[in-house]
Amino acid sequence: MTHFQYAIPNTFRMDVKAKIFAEYSSVEQLQELLERYKDEQILHIGAGSNLLFTKDFDGVILHSAMRRARALDEDSDSVLIEAESGLVLDELIAQLCDMGLSGMENLSYIPGEVGASAVQNVGAYGVEAKDVIVRVNTWSIPDQNVVILDNTQCQFGYRDSIFKNELRGKAIVTHVVYRLNKHFEPKLDYGNLRAEVGNNPTPMSVREAVIRIRQQKLPEVSELGSAGSFFKNPIVPRETYEAIAAQYERVPHFEQDGGVKIPAAWLIEQCGWKGKTLGGAQCYPKQPLVLVNANNATPQDIVNLAAAICQDVKDKFNITINPEVNYI
Repeated sequence: MTHFQYAIPNTFRMDVKAKIFAEYSSVEQLQELLERYKDEQILHIGAGSNLLFTKDFDGVILHSAMRRARALDEDSDSVLIEAESGLVLDELIAQLCDMGLSGMENLSYIPGEVGASAVQNVGAYGVEAKDVIVRVNTWSIPDQNVVILDNTQCQFGYRDSIFKNELRGKAIVTHVVYRLNKHFEPKLDYGNLRAEVGNNPTPMSVREAVIRIRQQKLPEVSELGSAGSFFKNPIVPRETYEAIAAQYERVPHFEQDGGVKIPAAWLIEQCGWKGKTLGGAQCYPKQPLVLVNANNATPQDIVNLAAAICQDVKDKFNITINPEVNYI
């Protein structure tokens, strides 16, 4: 019988365990661990902020304890910053804003680490990680060496990348290189960010505004377990949007290449799920895009709630919404 003894870090605050949990502080240590556990099932995680473990993990959980950042190069317009995968993303952004460097301030307060920013192509308030990522250093498990992918090779999409598809389980992100701007050109057109920032914005004032907005809408994972935004916002054909707009006033939407993005939160709220519970899981009252561990939820409670919400949105609007969170 497998003995599961190591608690798996996860922001859902689920009681899930792994057979082995191992951290590394260098690429050399990562190599050693991969060799040591080559006959085991291996899963590399970040802070566990975008994962739902549906059961205990019968294998090895790897986590990066590499947390440094450094400037690589600069010119009159920009600076290249190389950050190690285990550095908390928001800590990096705080340092960059304090230095007056811009490009990542809209991504403030997203839970997770640098490595996950590339894997997930995190995004918020009109900015995605792909907009600032220059290249990603990885350790290739099949090749047993360092492989560097430039931005195009990472195949970034909406909350997607090559690391979630072709290279899933084959490449471990070790470093991410970002390009930050010396000359500030704020992006404030998403939501009520412009009004919240006010006049004369700086990278730090935009960061602070983003944090205030997120704190008003999203639960603190230290107090209420969640994975942040649980669902992706669907991009639908224009005729689908127009059919909905003919029935509802002021349907929130964003023009996209190939269609119209409708916030999943709005669709979920129209289906009456905001604030409702199923088992120990709840659709968060302040932001229906978020599912929370409200009352000692089991992983299955979250799975059931997500499935019920998806079905109701499909039945009401004929739109499929998909989880952003990865089920393990």
